[in-house]
Amino acid sequence: MVTVEVIKQLKLIHYSVQETDTLYPVKAWLPEDMSAIPIGKLGQFHFPKGYYVYAGSAKRNIRARVDRHLQIDKKKRWHIDYLRPYLQIEAVQTYPGLEGECGLFQRLMRENAGTMPVKGFGSSDCRCFSHLFYSGEEMPDFIGF
Repeated sequence: MVTVEVIKQLKLIHYSVQETDTLYPVKAWLPEDMSAIPIGKLGQFHFPKGYYVYAGSAKRNIRARVDRHLQIDKKKRWHIDYLRPYLQIEAVQTYPGLEGECGLFQRLMRENAGTMPVKGFGSSDCRCFSHLFYSGEEMPDFIGF
């Protein structure tokens, strides 16, 4: 479980996790352009400086999943695990599963004028282009969505 001390260390601006929810976006800041970051079997990619939002889902134990994404040193299992060491996580919020993972991602990307930098990122179990979007502009921390 993420403690207040961990939240302070990570400099999280917003952390709201409800055990009954099944969807979560993670908002992060990449402080500098990064070239040739390997993302599992997807290959190596360039990531420009800016904000990134990754959307995921967990049918159970959502807090454990979200808290795992906050960790830097861990076995790499999901695409986000490869990008995580370079990111400063700013916000995490969970949502009920009503709109689905793909729907939540599409809505947040549209509302924040995001673009998708990597095909297949976080979307290997659906037909979406990606579940990671980028914005060079500041965006809200999901409050009120």
